Amino acid sequence: MTFLIASNILLWIAFLGVTVALLGLMRQVGLLHERSSPMGAMITDHGPDIGDAAPEFELPDYFGQGVKIGGASGGRPTLLMFTAPTCPVCDKLFPIIKSIARAEKIGVVMISDGAPEEHARFLESHELGQIRYVVSAEIGMAFQVGKIPYGVLLDAEGVIKAKGLTNTREHLESLLEADKTGFASLQQFIASRKQNAA
Repeated sequence: MTFLIASNILLWIAFLGVTVALLGLMRQVGLLHERSSPMGAMITDHGPDIGDAAPEFELPDYFGQGVKIGGASGGRPTLLMFTAPTCPVCDKLFPIIKSIARAEKIGVVMISDGAPEEHARFLESHELGQIRYVVSAEIGMAFQVGKIPYGVLLDAEGVIKAKGLTNTREHLESLLEADKTGFASLQQFIASRKQNAA
C-alpha cells in the first residue's frame, strides 16, 4: 500500500514538472515568434529601383502577339515574373501565380530565357490562361535579374512598386502587400510600425 502511495506522489511530481517545462517552452516559442519578423520577397540592390519608371519594351510573346512592358498599361497593375522553363521552383509557383493573378485582377507577364525546345515542353504541360509568356534575355538584363524566380510589380503607369526573389506564395503576396500598404517592402512596413509604437 505504501508503495502505491509513493508511486502516485512521484507521478504527480513528474506531471507538475512536465507542465512547468511545457509552459516555459511555450513562453520561449512566443518570444522567438515575436522577435522574428515575417520575411517578404528579398530585394536585391541592382537594376531599376522601386519608384522608378520601368524600362519599356514592345515585343511579341511566344505565340507572336504583341506585348507592352512598362509605360501605362490600361488601368491595372502588371506582375513581371522572371522564370526559366527548367526551374523547379518556378514550376511549383506557376499555379500560385495563376491563382494570385485571378484573385488580385492583375496582368501577369512571364519572362523567360532558354532553348526553344525547353519552352515548348514547359508550355505543353502548363495552361497559361490570361498569362502572357515572353522569351527575352534583354528584359532580364534591363531589370538586372540575377536569380529566379524574381517578381517585379508595376503600377498602371509602369512605375516599379515592389520587387524581389519570389520562392514561395508568401513572397509573391508580399509584393502585392508592399504595393497596397505603400511601403517598398514588408521589412520597411514592420520597421515603420515599430517606430510608431515606440
